[in-house]
Amino acid sequence: MKVIAMVLAFLLNCTFANKEVAKKNKKSKLYAPQIECDIKAARIMNPEFIAKCPPGCQDAKYRVYGTDIYASFSSVCGAAIHSGIIDKSGGKILVQKVSGQSGYKGSYSNGIRSLSLPRWRESFIVSEGKPKKGVQYPSILDYSSVKSPSVKGGTSLRREYLTTASPLPDTQIVTSIPKPTIMTREFVSTTLKPTALPTTVPTTVTTKVMMVATSKHQHAMHKVRDIGSSHVHPAYSSVEAVASNCKVDLSFLIDGSWSIGKRRFQIQKQFLKNVAQALDIGVAGPLMGIIQYGDEPSTEFNLKTYSNSKDLKNAIEKILQKGGLSNVGRALSFVNKNFFDDSNGNRGGAPNVAIVMVDGWPTDKVEEASRLARESGINIFFVTIEGPDENEKQNVIEPNFVDKAVCRTNGYYSINVPSWFSLHKIVQPLVKRVCDSDRLMCSKTCINSADIGFVIDGSSSVGTGNFRTILQFVANISKEFEISDTDTRIGAVQYTYEQRLEFSFDKYSTKQDVLNAIKRINYWSGGTSTGAAINYAFEQLFSKSKPNKRKIMILITDGRSYDDVRGPATAAHHNGIIAYSIGIAWAAQDELEAIATDPDREHSFFVDEFDSLYRFVPRIIQNICTEFNSQPRN
Repeated sequence: MKVIAMVLAFLLNCTFANKEVAKKNKKSKLYAPQIECDIKAARIMNPEFIAKCPPGCQDAKYRVYGTDIYASFSSVCGAAIHSGIIDKSGGKILVQKVSGQSGYKGSYSNGIRSLSLPRWRESFIVSEGKPKKGVQYPSILDYSSVKSPSVKGGTSLRREYLTTASPLPDTQIVTSIPKPTIMTREFVSTTLKPTALPTTVPTTVTTKVMMVATSKHQHAMHKVRDIGSSHVHPAYSSVEAVASNCKVDLSFLIDGSWSIGKRRFQIQKQFLKNVAQALDIGVAGPLMGIIQYGDEPSTEFNLKTYSNSKDLKNAIEKILQKGGLSNVGRALSFVNKNFFDDSNGNRGGAPNVAIVMVDGWPTDKVEEASRLARESGINIFFVTIEGPDENEKQNVIEPNFVDKAVCRTNGYYSINVPSWFSLHKIVQPLVKRVCDSDRLMCSKTCINSADIGFVIDGSSSVGTGNFRTILQFVANISKEFEISDTDTRIGAVQYTYEQRLEFSFDKYSTKQDVLNAIKRINYWSGGTSTGAAINYAFEQLFSKSKPNKRKIMILITDGRSYDDVRGPATAAHHNGIIAYSIGIAWAAQDELEAIATDPDREHSFFVDEFDSLYRFVPRIIQNICTEFNSQPRN
């Protein structure tokens, strides 16, 4: 009996141990790497994966774009909460990448307001975090960013995603990219340190010539860089493809002015060939065209001319130098008006990017041309080589021209290279920036392309408490937009019998400053002359709106106007103003419809009580974006 008991005990122990091992194995198979709330789907290279979201990802700063199907630069965990897969306490989710959509519709769901967006190149869907039968999911996620996110549980990222490509000897390029946030993107400028010239490159001869324009004033002096051989050092001649999952429509504006000289022009062409090789040109990926500028710009070839890197590189080698001045502003105007047309190969679903190569400094102004190009949705990068020294700065026509040309002055959209002989070392950093679609946020979208003017009823019938509710409604709408000098701008008018400009479009250039200004608006009290207020808003706000900005007026009133609204509203519509009318309590429906842009049902809203105003915020944002998406590109 003792022997039997011992055998039974042994079998029971083995069975228990096997169950424990099975449990551990089962747990290990179900392990899901944790991701942070700000991680966007585009940063994760895996096409399908299970991940664990932490608590607290319902915060509005984790932006979500779309409904059910989300644009890839949405917060993964935010989208999971919006879709109802998890709640604010977090949990496991299954993510699948899918193709880009022609448009993404915003909605309010599960405490998260998602935004609408024009077409995007990649999407994803979220489902319950249960593995599919027979599918192996990664326990380590592959990230596309050169800086790894925080990963809990002791899991480290694969080494190949934690290192940048090695630069060539002598000069080390360091790019520091902080953890991305929603409203601000700060980057450390990539500035190369001067290095000794390669020993095989002969010393150049530097002289001065006076460049004289046909205009009334005399242009600044430029260096003639060299007159020697067009031989290119072998170190510049080859680079491997570094771009993956990259889809952009890219225009290079190359400097063909006389100041660059023969050898530097050849180095510039070699740089273009290296970029073409690194991008791995193709119809499903990046496409590249080239414009050469001097006195006037001209297209060497457009986006659809070459569909592979080999043919493109051969074509680059055959480009001949034009000569002339360095009229960069004229070249940017040319790109904006001509290059990114559908007839030239613009695909619509890919970001439009223009990279401007500048030897020294431009011989015309670039600020206005750059602004118009940016407002047309073109992301502008500047590569400046051998800028002016202290003695030459007095000859520069437009000081700080780079900061005036790019959409962000944080160093991400500009690279300064102290020597043409260092140019080859920025190929990979430049390609990484151009291909990082999450950070190409200068493009025109429904949230960064408008001048929005609020026209606020401050009449006696509103009252102090209700007026504060109106201001909160104004703030809630403003929060949904990207606000800056080059993005959406906000202005406000308050009216009674009289009108008062609370602040103009150019008064505040950050979201926080706008929200603070809205809080400071003081209740006026008086009568209700809505027609006069519309006229005033046009004269004081919208007449000063920037070209290519969508002009949107949002008028809020609680009663019938003492004057005619139809005439002023019709004039506003004819001047390109998109008008929304928000009526509360005693507002007249016929007047609201007259004020609103057609169709009325999409631009006119009525609510019985002030406290219900907040319900209109998502509908107004959705309608603004839907209307934007249906418009032609420019």
